Amino acid sequence: MSREQIALPTPDGDARAYVFRPEGAGPWPAVIVFMDAPAIRPALFDLSERLAGHGYFVLLPDMFWRAGPYEPINVAEVFNDEAARREVFGKFMASTDAQKQVSDAGACLDWLARQPDVQPGKVGMTGYCMGAGIVLRAAAAFPDRVGAAAGFHGGRLATDAPDSPHLGAPKIKAKVYVAGADEDAGFPPEQADRLRNALDAADVDNEITIYAGARHGYTMPDLPVYDRAAAERHWTELLKLFDETLKEKAAA
Repeated sequence: MSREQIALPTPDGDARAYVFRPEGAGPWPAVIVFMDAPAIRPALFDLSERLAGHGYFVLLPDMFWRAGPYEPINVAEVFNDEAARREVFGKFMASTDAQKQVSDAGACLDWLARQPDVQPGKVGMTGYCMGAGIVLRAAAAFPDRVGAAAGFHGGRLATDAPDSPHLGAPKIKAKVYVAGADEDAGFPPEQADRLRNALDAADVDNEITIYAGARHGYTMPDLPVYDRAAAERHWTELLKLFDETLKEKAAA
């Protein structure tokens, strides 16, 4: 399969993004991968390539593009140096916010709609860490364009904040799957319950769960918290969600 870097037009300028196409001829159903906080790096390329290998046209936007060009983070070094961690993530996180993220998600959807090798219809989204919140907000902002919304080891998805992602539940039409981590203070059981209750009240088809024994970041092989069993469970559930909502419905 191929990987291509593109300049993605957004209302604020051209964003960096990466496209992964399956082998063979399209069109293919489209999926957007929203990254975790350690930014664009080989682990996200590998994840996107694996997803493309299952027959999906994958778009991976760099949500930190406004911070300017940067080299891939050496995750082990940054996490072992508190000063470096604060400097790197402070710069990245200051470059974006919920409103900009939803705007960028809309730009991704617009770009995908113009691609001849993308299957017409709704798009799937999956997000990790901060990306999980982006997915839920985008699913609420673009309900007629998002058919599947998945989030893994996300944090602060159902809080008292006025812009908490769970508040968008009444607008969501996508099928939702969210899997937290057992050892993650950012998404404790009470938040999982609150998110589930909000989606249930809005009659959204959803599954909200917490993977026992897993820690925040469990899907990413370059993080010290990587959990192979939890990561492979994530793949099973993610592909089931996308196959049922993007492939089977299109075939029907």
